[in-house]
Amino acid sequence: MKQPGVVSDDFKRVESHDCPMPTCAAPAGSPCRTGKGKVAVQYHTARFRLVPRLAKTLSVPTPGVRKPGSAWTELPRPVCADADPVGHVRLGYARASTARQSLDVQLDSLSEAGVTRIFSEKISTRAAKRPELEAAVKLAGEIRSSGVAVTLVVHEHKRLGRGIELAMLTEELKASGVGPEFLTGELKGSHDPSGIVFTVLAAMSGTEREHIRDRTLEGHESARKRGKTVGGAGVTDEDMLSTALHLRDQEMSLRDIAKRLVITAGTKKGQHPSPATVMRMLREHDEKVATAASS
Repeated sequence: MKQPGVVSDDFKRVESHDCPMPTCAAPAGSPCRTGKGKVAVQYHTARFRLVPRLAKTLSVPTPGVRKPGSAWTELPRPVCADADPVGHVRLGYARASTARQSLDVQLDSLSEAGVTRIFSEKISTRAAKRPELEAAVKLAGEIRSSGVAVTLVVHEHKRLGRGIELAMLTEELKASGVGPEFLTGELKGSHDPSGIVFTVLAAMSGTEREHIRDRTLEGHESARKRGKTVGGAGVTDEDMLSTALHLRDQEMSLRDIAKRLVITAGTKKGQHPSPATVMRMLREHDEKVATAASS
C-alpha cells in the first residue's frame, strides 16, 4: 500500500539527487542500493529528505520499475527538469506472433510515420522475454536521458501486450520520460500511460481473448442443444478440436498446432494431422459456431 503523501512519480524527485549515504552513494538517476549490491526496497531517508515535500515522510518505496531486490546497476543521469527537450526521436517496434506471419504492413506503417529506427521480432506476446522490445525500450530511455524527446511508435497496442502487461510496460516508458504512440486500433494516438482513459482501455483489451473464448463456448453449447456436431471430420475428433482451440488461443501457428496433435483412429492412427487439416477443422468449427449462434 502506498504511504499517504507519496505520489507515483515521487521517486523521480528523489532520484534527481545523489544519495548522501556513504554506504550507498547512488548517483542521480539511479535507485538506492544495499551493502550487498542490490536495489534497495526503499530510498534512504537522508536522500528523500532532500526533497522538501517529502521531508516529513517516513519512507519512500522504490517503485517496481526499478526492480527492488535485483542486482544494482547505474542508470543514466536524469535531464534537468527545467530543460526543454532538444530534438525528437521516433523509434518503432513491430511484432508478429509466429514465423509464418508477415511484418510488412507494420513495417510500412512505421516507415510512413517517420520512424528513424525499427526494432522487429516474431515472437508470441506470451513469451517471458522479447529481446527486440527490451532493446527498443532501453535505447529509448538512453536517448531521453540525453535530453532528446523520444516516442515509441507501434502499429497497434496489441503488438506490445495486453491488459496489465501493457499497463506495466507503458508505466516503464513513463518512468523514462518516453511516450508511446499507436498508429491504429482502439488506442490510436499518443497517450499518457498514467491517464485514466488509457488504463481503462488497456484493461479492456486484456479481456478481449476471454470474451472471444466465452462466445465460442456459448456457441458450442448452443450447437450441442440443437443436436449439431461441432468439429472437424475424418481424422479429427472432439479432443483434437479442444486441444487445437486451446493452442490457437496461445497464438501458435497451424504447423506447430499440428505437431501437438495425434490422430487416434483410422489408418492414420498415431500420426500427426497436416496443417491443412487443422486449418479446415478450426474453420469448420468457427463457421458452425457462428451459424448456431445466429440461428
